[in-house]
Amino acid sequence: MSRVPQNPSRRLLLAGALAAASAALTGCSSDSDASSSGGAKRLRIGYFAFPSGDLLVKNRKLLEKALPDHSITWIKFDSGAGVNQAFLGKSLDIAALGSSPFARGVSGSSPIPYKVAWVLDVAGENEALVARRSTGISDVAGLRGKTVATPFASTSHYSLLAALRTAGLKSSDVRLVDLQPQAILAAWQRGDMDAAYVWLPTLDELRETGTQLTSSKRIGAAGKPTLDLAVVSDELIARDPKAIDAWRKAQAQALRLLKSDPDGAVQTVAAELGISTAAAKAQLAQGVFLTPEQVTSADWLGTDGAPGKLLSYVTDTGRFLADQRQIDAAPTEDAVREAFYLKGLPDVLK
Repeated sequence: MSRVPQNPSRRLLLAGALAAASAALTGCSSDSDASSSGGAKRLRIGYFAFPSGDLLVKNRKLLEKALPDHSITWIKFDSGAGVNQAFLGKSLDIAALGSSPFARGVSGSSPIPYKVAWVLDVAGENEALVARRSTGISDVAGLRGKTVATPFASTSHYSLLAALRTAGLKSSDVRLVDLQPQAILAAWQRGDMDAAYVWLPTLDELRETGTQLTSSKRIGAAGKPTLDLAVVSDELIARDPKAIDAWRKAQAQALRLLKSDPDGAVQTVAAELGISTAAAKAQLAQGVFLTPEQVTSADWLGTDGAPGKLLSYVTDTGRFLADQRQIDAAPTEDAVREAFYLKGLPDVLK
């Protein structure tokens, strides 16, 4: 049985980051290009093709309307590992990022230079562990000796490890395979795996021929919640904090629209993901979306000088990953607190 590889060195990550950033951002202007083309300010935003308010901000150009003097580029990523690499390569200013890869990013002696500035959503039934129905596996304990795929260094990876531990299994008791969502779907269709932990929309396709064993909602209720956060680079905080304020207001507007205009939100998500409105509605129903007031409350992100429970969630995630030998050492609570950017949050609610 294979064991999950330990966290690669910063040097290897940086080498990968530079290559990934070069490929992902071909055609994007450099700082000198931006300054020489009329002085337009640049924002490079990483996002996931995952149902959330982030897709409303992108599709409805809420940020472009708020910042007409900025050149804004949206870059799609498959998982948090790629986002972390891109930040190491200084190829992103703002991005969606799961709480588990964020905990990885702020660990070690050379943390990634970014800070969490918003909460996009809380993982619910939109991330889950599914076994192939033909295997006859009906619970997590039944995965012993089986092949299980998940995107490594993601929230799904973290939740999978937590599920295995709760079931009395070690990661070495199963054959863990590192695959991105689309690769998981292809391998599933070939019959190359017994189970997978992944998120929407791939998750729904696996459910058609699989049995759900557990979900991030259930694992979160048991004390190990995962979230989709939004992080901003330290360089952007120093260079253009007003852009961060505008971006958070756009995200707050999107969260309100999810509640006040659910039909419109469904149509927007359907358009962004290229799926039917029925599928978009079903996928949105599986997520847990906070109100802006909840995001800034003590239960979640908190405010400047008073970080909320997210601080302990990320710290606990780091400890768990260290216990599982996914990272060399857990970040301290002080290190995690330093990676929170909470200045100006109350203004979002005005």
